[in-house]
Parts: sequence; C-alpha cells; structure tokens
Amino acid sequence: MRGTHVAAVDAVPEHGSYLFSVEDPFTNEREAILVPCEADPGVEAWLNNCPHEDQRFDAGRGAAIRDGEIICPKHGSLFDACEGDCGNGPAAGSSLRPVDIEVRDGEVYLVDDGYTYLHDGGLEDDEGPSSTSHLSF
Repeated sequence: MRGTHVAAVDAVPEHGSYLFSVEDPFTNEREAILVPCEADPGVEAWLNNCPHEDQRFDAGRGAAIRDGEIICPKHGSLFDACEGDCGNGPAAGSSLRPVDIEVRDGEVYLVDDGYTYLHDGGLEDDEGPSSTSHLSF
C-alpha cells in the first residue's frame, strides 16, 4: 500500500478542517489541512496558510468553511475547497498549495512525494518570539 495514514474521512468536520503536520525534503515542518469537498473522494488537502499572506486557516479550532469555500481569517478571501482557487479579495488569482492524498476504504493517506507525515494537529511553537536586538529588558 502506498502512503501514510492520516485520518478517516469521517474525522473531517463537515464545516471545518482536520489539521495535521508534515515535513518537506528540506526538513521544513509545515501544517496541512484536510477539508470537505463535494467532489470525489470527498476531501482535499492543502497547506494550512493563505498564499497571499502567511495567515493560517486553521489555528487549532478548524478552518472557517462556508458553501464549499475556505475563508481566510485575515482578509476574507474565499478559496474553493475542492480546487484551491481564489476569485475575490486580496488573494484573487492565487491558489492554495495542494498536498496529494488518496482515499481508500474511507481512510485518507498522504501520498505526496514532497511531504512526510509527522503527526495529527499543528506544529508546536514553544520557542516564543525571536529577536535579533542586542537590547535586553
């Protein structure tokens, strides 16, 4: 069998997203989301940020989805959940970055050669903000 198991299709909320983390070939950790899609296979996967500006769709509570469109929480641009294209707002003309998946027997598998599955949920940012300033308080 090809791919790494991510989740059951039933785990993807009808009006939200399922958050998981991946790593690219350069060891950059990224977040990805599974979202419901009316077209077969019933879900799609995208990197978890707006291509217009580095804004997460799902910050741990699920992406806002209405009428088959993912809503950017910063500017309100709408992305087609099945195709990834945006036709309005500041992100008009851009597209979400896809993550290749396959659905077999109701289960979602990551099959994208560009990413390795890490874990369910988002990345933990426990380092806090970084600074290049020589000042201390």
